[in-house]
Amino acid sequence: MRTIALLTDFGVKDNFVGAMKGVILNINPKVNLVDITHEVSPQNVWEAGFLLYKSFNFFPKNTIFLVVVDPGVGSKRKALAIKTKNYYFVGPDNGVLSLAVKEDGLRKAVSLENKRYFLKEVSFTFWGRDVFSPVSAYLSKGISIDKFGRVCERIKELKIPSPQIKGSILSGEVIYIDRFGNLITNISLKDFKDFTKNKEFIFKIKSKNIDKFYPYYQKAKIDELFLCGGSFGYLEVSLKNKSAKSLLKAKAKDKVKLLLKKYARS
Repeated sequence: MRTIALLTDFGVKDNFVGAMKGVILNINPKVNLVDITHEVSPQNVWEAGFLLYKSFNFFPKNTIFLVVVDPGVGSKRKALAIKTKNYYFVGPDNGVLSLAVKEDGLRKAVSLENKRYFLKEVSFTFWGRDVFSPVSAYLSKGISIDKFGRVCERIKELKIPSPQIKGSILSGEVIYIDRFGNLITNISLKDFKDFTKNKEFIFKIKSKNIDKFYPYYQKAKIDELFLCGGSFGYLEVSLKNKSAKSLLKAKAKDKVKLLLKKYARS
């Protein structure tokens, strides 16, 4: 049984996700449908791309990832079906698929043009239901990706910003904030360990200085800001049993700095 994994910014209040699943099941009643999340921040292509990137390789080979975070719906932006080394991806050409596709290795990308595989009536505002869902369903039935349209030589790309070392300072930024208010940075655990080499450090974010790293949350004291190696593989700023986001009034792209204590000014 083939699996289609859905990731959208539709939430669960409205009927959008249910309608997409209905379209899929009407074409292939035997498909296995899995929800990655439907709580991506509205129109946040970066957030969706990052969550897909950190989720896709936990799925069985040949899973089809149906991703709809599509602020350009109805415009001239391309719609894509992509085959990688181990998976398939369906969604808009706005970069949302690119991190995962690059990680697994692009084999072929096609532009969705063959209306035979769309619903009969295509809304300008709901390609998730009318284009991406039926295409995903037909893929799950074994229809070749070549049937959907012409090959695309390039797709739009997102990139995770790299941390920068200048002198004695490692600079980075917040790239994602999870539901618990943990601040995920673009500094990998390897970057952190290589830079600090088990020496005392100062981590600066907003007006706060943090000098503690714990392997898991319960090691911290109540109301203590600390660094943690989270499940995303990046350095996180956390607050035990509370939201670091709320305390710091933090947001994505906030800048952070890491330096050794011996270089910190008193």
